[in-house]
Amino acid sequence: MLGRTYARLACRGSQRQRSGHPRQRRLTLTTLADAATVPITECDGRLFREALLGSLTWLTLNRDEVDALNVFPVPDGDTGTNMLLTLQSAVEDIRELDDPDLAAMAKRAAHGALMGARGNSGVILSQIFRGFCVGIGSQSAVDGRGLAQAFGHGAEVAYRAVMKPTEGTMLTVAREAAKAAQAAAGRTGDLTEVVRAAAEAAGAAVERTPEQLPILKQAGVIDAGGFGLQLILEGFLKRLQGERLETFQRPSTQHARPKLVEAPTAGWGYCTEFIINGDGLSVDDVRSELQGHGESALVVGDDSAIKVHIHTHEPATVIGYASSVGTLSRLKVDDMSSQHHRLQGENIRRPASTKHLALVAVASGDGFRRILESLGVDSVVGGGQTMNPSTQDILAAVESVPANDVLLLPNNGNVIMTAQQVVELSHKRVRVVPSRSLPQGIAALFAFDFSADLEANANTMSHALNQVQTIEVTRAVRASEVNGLKLAENDVIGLLNDRIVDKGDSPESVVRSVLKRVDPKKVGTITIYAGAEAREADRESLCTAVAREYPTASVELQVGEQALYPYVVAVE
Repeated sequence: MLGRTYARLACRGSQRQRSGHPRQRRLTLTTLADAATVPITECDGRLFREALLGSLTWLTLNRDEVDALNVFPVPDGDTGTNMLLTLQSAVEDIRELDDPDLAAMAKRAAHGALMGARGNSGVILSQIFRGFCVGIGSQSAVDGRGLAQAFGHGAEVAYRAVMKPTEGTMLTVAREAAKAAQAAAGRTGDLTEVVRAAAEAAGAAVERTPEQLPILKQAGVIDAGGFGLQLILEGFLKRLQGERLETFQRPSTQHARPKLVEAPTAGWGYCTEFIINGDGLSVDDVRSELQGHGESALVVGDDSAIKVHIHTHEPATVIGYASSVGTLSRLKVDDMSSQHHRLQGENIRRPASTKHLALVAVASGDGFRRILESLGVDSVVGGGQTMNPSTQDILAAVESVPANDVLLLPNNGNVIMTAQQVVELSHKRVRVVPSRSLPQGIAALFAFDFSADLEANANTMSHALNQVQTIEVTRAVRASEVNGLKLAENDVIGLLNDRIVDKGDSPESVVRSVLKRVDPKKVGTITIYAGAEAREADRESLCTAVAREYPTASVELQVGEQALYPYVVAVE
């Protein structure tokens, strides 16, 4: 009886209060499970929260599958992880909110998604939440038609957020899911059936993405962001159907988790700390996997949270493994070799000062951080390819600098949209210089004129981005065929301006071969930024060889200490 009552009336909390009836009983797992036996005709804030917990749980279980769908076999800001962290932020904002008002719940969730948005997929997801919130308006509860209309608003706002919307992406999936939901709402008043139609349409749209986007077909994958959105809708549906969160089962088809390679033991390394969050975690398995790959290892916790502290020479590898096990939080990586010097510098307190214009930049690697600071950057936000900073991370940096006008350099194509959100959120005047790489960001900094104003600098620095070409060398994370190159997992590959153009036997040989693809007339200065895994002897030898091959160019070697990319090269 309680289940039937909930199915008909649980989402009418505010209506019942207006009519003088006692407040509806708080939603519980039991009542939602009971409600699955009869049609659910309205949704209030509590039902929305519980269903969204289903979305979070289902995406968490499938996150590795989404991450494995990278179009390019390079270590990038993983779509599944970015979407999960964004959704997690939305849920955290409403998890403890006991409010039957759907409008209030949707608004809080949209704010949480925006603050936690990471990468392009995360930003687009946050805009879907924003549009959903707009669609709900001030309604305390909605029926199936209202829910479908809110889905439609979500898709529309997401499309508008992207400067050049591309079909065959999560935008297409969002639109098709909304259309199906609206059609279903015209046939039935059952919310479960409306969401089922949306989830099924999302799945069908995802399967069509390779036909809409040639690069997906070439890579032999479906769109990762679209698949992530499909999973969010499926999890929402599972919860509406009464499935308990603890009964959600990890899919049987799982991609293999990355195996760690032996790390050298000489030197200081990086003090790496984080918490792995999840269900059914094994402290023994994590401890065994990390054993021998660092010193001062501490692995403690239980099946839901594991605290890790380790001194390692390959923090990116350790973090990559950990992120395949569960969701990471409280991540901190410190270069112990430079930590002492940084602490010494922090002991000399500078008096607070106010500037008319400040610089904020995103970078990965202690060496790059020092380079950016030496060029006048006031705040460096940690992040890049594998750990895209959230909107909140960048916003906090912008708010912390002593100036009302701020220039923001994302230095990564997957961070640009996140940076653009900060422009709207900050009370300061912020302009984004859309740098897609650290070499582009550094070129822009050389064009910075402290005597000029915000707008003039934004224009000048943006024009400077095209004066540099970027070469990146990394390893393929999976086997694939891209741009006519047949790649095996772990092959050394070279990218020129974000495009995979070559492969080779060693990072050094790939740098030299990709350099040959650059018009010699455009080679005036070559700056080699060595990553954390590039050995000193190898990088010195590379610099000598490049200088010999380009005798008229100025060749410089800098230590960027970036993870995953042995070399990043700027050609000007």
